[in-house]
Amino acid sequence: MLTSRESSTSNQPSKQGLRLLISSRDAEALRHLQGCCQRVSGLLVNTRLVTNGHTDPLYGLEQMPDFLLLRVSHLWREELAALLQRPAQERPPLLICGPLDEREGIRLAMQAGARDFLPEPVSEEELRAALGRMLVESRSGTTTGGKLIAVMNAKGGSGATLLACNLAQQLSAAGKSTLLLDLDLQFGSVAHYLDVQASHSHLDVLQQVDELDSVALRGFCSHFSPNLHVLGGRSSELCLSQDVRLEQLEALLSLARSTYDWVVVDLPRQIDHITGVTLEQADHVYIVVQQSLSHLKDATRLMRILRDDLGVQGGRLQVVVNRYNKASPVTLKDIAETLRCADLQKLPNDYAVVSESQNAGVPLALHAPKAPVSLALRELVQELLGAEEARQGLLKRTFGRLFGG
Repeated sequence: MLTSRESSTSNQPSKQGLRLLISSRDAEALRHLQGCCQRVSGLLVNTRLVTNGHTDPLYGLEQMPDFLLLRVSHLWREELAALLQRPAQERPPLLICGPLDEREGIRLAMQAGARDFLPEPVSEEELRAALGRMLVESRSGTTTGGKLIAVMNAKGGSGATLLACNLAQQLSAAGKSTLLLDLDLQFGSVAHYLDVQASHSHLDVLQQVDELDSVALRGFCSHFSPNLHVLGGRSSELCLSQDVRLEQLEALLSLARSTYDWVVVDLPRQIDHITGVTLEQADHVYIVVQQSLSHLKDATRLMRILRDDLGVQGGRLQVVVNRYNKASPVTLKDIAETLRCADLQKLPNDYAVVSESQNAGVPLALHAPKAPVSLALRELVQELLGAEEARQGLLKRTFGRLFGG
C-alpha cells in the first residue's frame, strides 16, 4: 500500500494559482524543492513524500495537479515507466530532477514528456526559471513542442518531396529528432526517396491516434536513422482524403510536435482540409517553384490562396526556387516581384546528382555532401536551426552531453 505524507502551501492569498505537486522519496530533497517553489508567484505548492508502495507519483490522487515536479529515486525506471503507462493527455507538464545520469533515464524522461531535467544539486534559479516558463505556456494556452515545416509544390514536379526529404535528413543529422510525414495520401514517395519500408501507414496511426502516446507513435514509424523517422502510406492501400477526419489529423500533428523537435510534412498540391489544417499550424511553409512561366502562373495563384484565404503571412511563408539557372529568362527578380516575396531561397540545377540520389534512396548530404545542391540545402537548414539554438532548453543540453551531441 502506498504510504505518503502530503502538505499544501501557497504564497497566494486565494486559490487562483496553478497547482504544483512535488513528489519525492527523499524528505530532505523534498523540503529543498518546496522552499524554492514557494517563492514562485502563481503556484499552489503541494508535496508528496512517498515512503513505500506504488511507484506512480500520481497514484491515488483525486485531482490531478497542473504541473508535476518529480524527484526521481533509485527506482527511477519504475517511476518513469509508471508515468508512461498513463495516456499522454492524463500526464501533467513534467519537470524532473534527481539521480538520473544514465542514457536510458534521459530517454525515459523525454518519453514521459519531461519539459526539463535539473541535475542535482538543483539550482533554485534554474528551477524557478523552468517553472516560470511552464506558467507562461499554461497561461497562453500553448505548450513547448517541436516546429512544423510544411513543403508544397507550386506546380507538379517542382521538387517539394526532394526538399522535404533532404531537409528532414539534415535536421536529423544536426542532432534533432525529426519526423518526416508524407500527407500525399495516394502518391506519396518519401519512403522511396529514403529507401525505407513502411510496416505501418499514416492511416493506421490516424485511425487510432487518440489512443497513442509518443512511444507508440515512434513504434509506428519507419526508422531511417535513430533521429529520423518516416511515416507515410503503403503502396498497396488506397487512401482518400475523406478517409481522414479533421480531428484525427489535428491530434496527429499535436502528438508529433510533442514527440519530435522537427516535423517535416510533404503536402500534396491541393487545397483541402488536410493541407488547410497543416498550413494553418505550420511554423514554416516552403513553396517550391521552378523558373518557367507556367510555374510562375500557378505559384501566383497558390500564394494568393495561402495569403488571402488561409492567412499564411509574414515570415512563415518562404519561396524556394529549385533547379535555379542564372541564364533562365525568368529571373529571381521576376519571381520575387510577381510573388511578392523578396527573400528567395534557391537550389542550383544539379540534375545528375539529384537523380542519382533519388534512384539510390540516399539523401544528398550522404550521397554527394560537397555538391552545390547539398551545400545549398545545408545553408537552408542552418537558417532554420539558427533561430532555435538560442532557446535550447536544459533538458536538450543534458541529452546532448550524455549522448555526445
